[in-house]
Amino acid sequence: MDLSIYKEAEQFVFDSFNKANRPSEIKHFIQTVHWLKILSPEADEALLVAAVAHDIERAYDQKDMLKIKAQVSIIDVKYYRPHEERCAEIIADFLKQQNVDDSFVERVKMLVSRHEEGGNDDQNLLKDADSVSFFETNSSSFVNNPISISKKDVKDKFDWMFDRITSEKAKEIARPLYEKALRDLEESQKFGIV
Repeated sequence: MDLSIYKEAEQFVFDSFNKANRPSEIKHFIQTVHWLKILSPEADEALLVAAVAHDIERAYDQKDMLKIKAQVSIIDVKYYRPHEERCAEIIADFLKQQNVDDSFVERVKMLVSRHEEGGNDDQNLLKDADSVSFFETNSSSFVNNPISISKKDVKDKFDWMFDRITSEKAKEIARPLYEKALRDLEESQKFGIV
């Protein structure tokens, strides 16, 4: 597999987050690809593209998404469903501009469109890789988050990210990272009494 489409998609993601002045988020995408390969060494290029681009809408702070995020929990279907669909549209549009085959575009779109909740085996695989990467790269930013978010909401997010993992292999990998995130949260002084 020559991965030429993957390389273009990866560069698009990196460029998008650098332009949005959010380069620190790129590690999550790299690690999602890494964990996807660990969980499924035979993963096809479409899965790799979906892994690197699954959260692409976060590089584009659309006011409607920020408004939704402010009104509901980030683990609420009212938030993550529009997030999934927006991400799927953005990467699909990019791939179409690169003249990628329609069937490839539709597969990536299908995968990304349910990366938070899962569905079929490949969507579950992407979701699991995303969760492992989240605990590895993003959980500390929730513990040390400069915005107002309660300790309970952070714990709920951590529990949700762990509980949604489908495969035993991914749960085994994620468990020590999840437990560390919970310990870090418990020890955090940022929250005070919540």
